[in-house]
Amino acid sequence: MSAKRGIELEPDLLDQRIKTLAELGDLTGDLVATASRLAERLPRLGTAPPAVHLALRLREAAGSSGLAGEVEATEREVREYKQMLSEAKRKYEEHESQAREDLRAAEESAATAGPDATGRPGSPRRSS
Repeated sequence: MSAKRGIELEPDLLDQRIKTLAELGDLTGDLVATASRLAERLPRLGTAPPAVHLALRLREAAGSSGLAGEVEATEREVREYKQMLSEAKRKYEEHESQAREDLRAAEESAATAGPDATGRPGSPRRSS
């Protein structure tokens, strides 16, 4: 960012980021499904009490309070960030469009008002 130029924003690059976030959200959704399936199964570690206990702990770690829950929260955050970025881009484009319209209207107004209305130095002035 420069004090003279302000912020430069390239909407096409934002579109690429939004598309990438959408793909990442889809992949994360697939990972949530895989982690959930993993949590549904009890690992076959044997029937000895320590093995059963370990299998239950592994299943719990993969469940909604463990891996599946963490991945699901990540998926939600990625989708929310994508939505936020899409909304920011939309607002930016609306603002740019409005600024162009305002500038065009100001130029048309100055053109119809004559050279004195431009406020440019060296413009011929009418004498009263």
